[in-house]
Amino acid sequence: MNKRLVISSAFASALALGLAGQVAAQEQEQCYGIAKAGQNDCASLSGSHSCAGMSKVDNAPEDWKHVAKGTCKDMKGMTADEAKKMVTTKK
Repeated sequence: MNKRLVISSAFASALALGLAGQVAAQEQEQCYGIAKAGQNDCASLSGSHSCAGMSKVDNAPEDWKHVAKGTCKDMKGMTADEAKKMVTTKK
């Protein structure tokens, strides 16, 4: 193999991986109220923490995980709007 072919193959592979990651992200949604303690994907709605993996209790309505698009309701999860209503009702 010549050097040019190796470089172009590596570039094509990196580009393909980047596009695959974007497609995967587009096919997911945030699902609130299903994350187990320490397994949330990012900040909480209530502002009690600002990072992934910091939820303290299972299924807290303010914490979320990414799930495959269209599966959140099957898992008894909530949309962001539904979770916001529940969190503000608890205060």
